[in-house]
Amino acid sequence: MRAMILAAGRGERMRPLTDTVPKPLLPAGGKPLIVWHIERLAGAGMRDIVVNHAWLGARIEEALGDGSRWGVRLRHSAEPTALETAGGIRQALPLLGDEPFLVINGDIWTDWDPALARAAADDLSRQDRQAWLVLVDNPVHHPAGDFRLASSGLVQDGEPRLTFAGIGVYQPALFAGLPAGEPARLAPLLRAAMARDQVGGMHHGGRWTDVGTPQRLAELDASLQ
Repeated sequence: MRAMILAAGRGERMRPLTDTVPKPLLPAGGKPLIVWHIERLAGAGMRDIVVNHAWLGARIEEALGDGSRWGVRLRHSAEPTALETAGGIRQALPLLGDEPFLVINGDIWTDWDPALARAAADDLSRQDRQAWLVLVDNPVHHPAGDFRLASSGLVQDGEPRLTFAGIGVYQPALFAGLPAGEPARLAPLLRAAMARDQVGGMHHGGRWTDVGTPQRLAELDASLQ
């Protein structure tokens, strides 16, 4: 199973830290945020990983190389300007293959086990669904949440809402209709698929941090030391 780490964002709320360092390379607990993901993916047996980048992308390629030090093959999907989540995934489709793939935001930290993605991918194919999302309890900075997780396992656009963790398994077909090289947001695609009952998901009750501000980065770093 292939995986993609989203690393193209500018990180405006993290400035001035991100003026010279791309956000996924900011350290927490002694290593860059993106390295936590690579190590967890490798531990789950995922050896083929795509990383997209835009802002300071050369720094990301220089820091990560081809992934051999972690026992994985890293391939980079360069974007002249950030294409947003869905646009970035659409551009990387040729590197992701024809089977369901895992996507993780590069600016989160979590103890969620990527090995769970394999069963989710099997469910997508078996149940003719297009997406499977990991949801978490609403953090203080996002109290309204994003989506509802029904008892059936379907993710819906309703109440009560949980927060999308920035972790999902997707069918390539979800993005195939988007024009290549153009910005596109993920939420409209997901909501359209939800209306067709084509999105499943799970609630992760473990640790998860959206590392969106210097304060949250410092808090995460202290907790991991």
